[in-house]
Amino acid sequence: MTGEKKSFPDGMSPIGDGDFSFDCHPGVECFTVCCKDVDMILYPYDVLMLKKCLGMDSGDFMREYTFLVRGENPYFPTVKLKLKDNEEKSCPFLCENGCTVYDMRPSACRTYPLERAVDRSIVQKKANEFYFLTDHPYCLGHREKRKHTVQSWIRNQRLLGYNSMNEIWVELDTLFMKNPWKGEGVGGEKQQLSFMVCYNIDAFREFTERHKLLGQFRIDRTWKKNIATDDAELMKFGFEWLKLVLTGESKVLR
Repeated sequence: MTGEKKSFPDGMSPIGDGDFSFDCHPGVECFTVCCKDVDMILYPYDVLMLKKCLGMDSGDFMREYTFLVRGENPYFPTVKLKLKDNEEKSCPFLCENGCTVYDMRPSACRTYPLERAVDRSIVQKKANEFYFLTDHPYCLGHREKRKHTVQSWIRNQRLLGYNSMNEIWVELDTLFMKNPWKGEGVGGEKQQLSFMVCYNIDAFREFTERHKLLGQFRIDRTWKKNIATDDAELMKFGFEWLKLVLTGESKVLR
């Protein structure tokens, strides 16, 4: 932070270095209740990992498992998880025994019962992040005796990779909030290009190869090799490329 006191909504206070009690397992009476009638935003890295887990093309995944809404960003659509069309409105990846995509479940699922907030108001190498403990009446996991700290939860839930990718996404989404498509209108060419980079990594890989994008920049040989084989690295490249396309500036691509 820059020295000023950070304010939070009434009733919300970050955990900081404190601990909390929580556990979730089949023996908890409310097991999988939180996987029903849920309003879940999917971030680009969530989509990437889920489509990988399911062995699907990212375009097919988006059509089958997501829908778009107008969220906090008035200039770019928010992607949400499409629930089953049943009475309980279950997560499409829920079965009797629990989550079928558990190893690659979205960041919101990994973070729960915490909520993570990132400060968009400053520009620095590492984003300021805050964690809050949720308090949903239906969740009985808070009655369990197992203790955690924020750091132990992040480590145990393997959140570091997700948080790192989501921080990069927040930076790009903040750029989108400035309406870099001025004059183009909703669904214009550059906005569609941006959506492809963020949520259809397979289409962007084909686009990258067809237009020989990697050859247009001085990219470290190791990173170029990783981009060719790792969708997450391709997404990082895509985010930087979008900054260049939309603003004419990138701290990475030359």
